[in-house]
Amino acid sequence: MKFEKPPLSVKQQVDLLMERGMTGDRALMIERLLVVGYYRLSGYWYPFRKAVAQPVELPEGAEPDETFLPGTSFETVWRRYAFDRRLRLLIIDAIERFEVTLRTQIASHHCQQHGPFGYALERASRPKLKRADFAEFYAGVLEELGRSKETFIKHFYTKYGDEHDVPPMWETAEVLTFGSLVTFYKSTTHNVKQSVASVFGVPDTVMESWLLALNTVRNICAHHSRLWNRELGVKPMIPLLRDYPDWHVPVKVGNERIFGVLTICKYCLSRIAPQSGWSDRLVELLDAYPDVPVASMGFPANWPDCPIWKPPSKENLRGQGYGS
Repeated sequence: MKFEKPPLSVKQQVDLLMERGMTGDRALMIERLLVVGYYRLSGYWYPFRKAVAQPVELPEGAEPDETFLPGTSFETVWRRYAFDRRLRLLIIDAIERFEVTLRTQIASHHCQQHGPFGYALERASRPKLKRADFAEFYAGVLEELGRSKETFIKHFYTKYGDEHDVPPMWETAEVLTFGSLVTFYKSTTHNVKQSVASVFGVPDTVMESWLLALNTVRNICAHHSRLWNRELGVKPMIPLLRDYPDWHVPVKVGNERIFGVLTICKYCLSRIAPQSGWSDRLVELLDAYPDVPVASMGFPANWPDCPIWKPPSKENLRGQGYGS
């Protein structure tokens, strides 16, 4: 089928929305659509379309109803967009803390077990990679190092470049992309995986699935895409009930929507940055937007009863070297 929809001006876009039943201040709608486009916002008003909220079977070839449910306002749609934006920033903050620790731990444990240059010179340090894949990884590392503007990378090549093609792992780990870091973890030895995962308090198989999910969510955030009610394409593994009851009783943590990832962030930050106050800021965000249906994010009705979401005690914080 040939695409024949004509481009519309912002004023025409607002007129179309109002014709379909969306209410709002026309001037404000124009102002906001000038900075956040129609197509980007369409994902936030999609649940308010009659065809979505009240689906009916259509005759073959018939177009779905494009009108909105009665009472749909542009302000409600905008609040969901604003909430999602703040949610993404909060998640990026959590992932940044997680990522810095991950880089540190991978570099430390890999170097201790395989030396500072084993990551690039010894296939035995990366047993999950075939010979061709190891060569491809090495070429990718060289490319990322070549793009790096970091002073410490330039210093290494100035001082040691006559003898070494790559810096030691603890330097290289700081310039690898998060995706490359995830690939590194997946392909390294079981002992390294276990050592890194133990820092976060989970088995290495669970950690690997978390890395894949967090990398996906990180990319969604980096592209400023809709996140709040998205069904995750890459679903993180939930730890087993017999070993990790807090994930199941009295609240079962799901893995299909963002609540599962938020719980992973809370779980990890409780171990590596319990002083951050990150979960308090999430609760403040939810309280500021009571009109946003958290069930669409995968939040169970009784989610505050989940032990993972309980605030750490002051005694626990002092025991880990935080607080007074």
